[in-house]
Amino acid sequence: MRDGIPAPDALCAVNGEDDVRLLRRLDVREGETGVGGRINTIIGVVVDVETSGLGDDDKVIELALRRFRADQDGVIVKIDRGYSWLEDPGRDLPEDIVRLTGLTDAEVAGQVIDEDAAVRLLKSADFVCAHNAVFDRAHVERRLPGAAGLAWCCSCKDIDWRAGGYDGRSLGWLLAQAGYFHGAHRAGDDVDAVIQILRQHLPNGGTALAEMLATARAPSWRFRAVGAAFELKDELRARGYRWDAAGDPKCWWREVPDARRGEEEWWLAGHIYSIGANPRALGPIVERVTWHERYAPAERPS
Repeated sequence: MRDGIPAPDALCAVNGEDDVRLLRRLDVREGETGVGGRINTIIGVVVDVETSGLGDDDKVIELALRRFRADQDGVIVKIDRGYSWLEDPGRDLPEDIVRLTGLTDAEVAGQVIDEDAAVRLLKSADFVCAHNAVFDRAHVERRLPGAAGLAWCCSCKDIDWRAGGYDGRSLGWLLAQAGYFHGAHRAGDDVDAVIQILRQHLPNGGTALAEMLATARAPSWRFRAVGAAFELKDELRARGYRWDAAGDPKCWWREVPDARRGEEEWWLAGHIYSIGANPRALGPIVERVTWHERYAPAERPS
């Protein structure tokens, strides 16, 4: 690497000891990848949206989708072409959104998402993936109600990146640690970045995609601490509970993986629903969550 041009495979290694690390421009190409098997493959679609702001009521101004096919070991064997649409939000874009996305009012003026094509692509896949699925799923389903209720994964939360030797979970930083850079903050570029990080192999020998799917497919449990005493709010917050002001009833809630259900039940019994905790209910509401419900947008009050 010290003389001449480095070989194409001379990329930076995660947690490597190199004095110099090389980043290459990301180039996710359509077609067969040349690796993996071809039996019992599954189809995923990566989604990214850019919006007119960060609130629930802001509008989608760009939607990008790209399908891929993977084998049973989580190896991506084929990548389809990418799709991207702009859409006019009906109002001027804030300056910070223009700076963030590079999109201008002139570029989105009169543009509209091909709703039929987008819904067809989403429903053709076995699962949908985004790097911030809570954000992307909410905007996708509000803009494309025909695509509601699909199986969703999150490449940010459904992979233990730190255990895999990565520092942080932001998309650009994960990509850089894998040895690439991209044109961040445009939806199509971020979709390709997600596909690339899902192709990475982790120290356990499997791919990031395999870990994400294993996590997403496993059920989890949503605990709603109804009737918890107000004085215990700090204890609940420290445990990872969040306040749901729009719920019925309003309460603190937390989602835990299947393997930790018993642990959470014991914690609640000892800290929130014991006689000394003065609860106003006998116990929590416990709901089973699958990847069809996970990351779904909360219902808005009518």
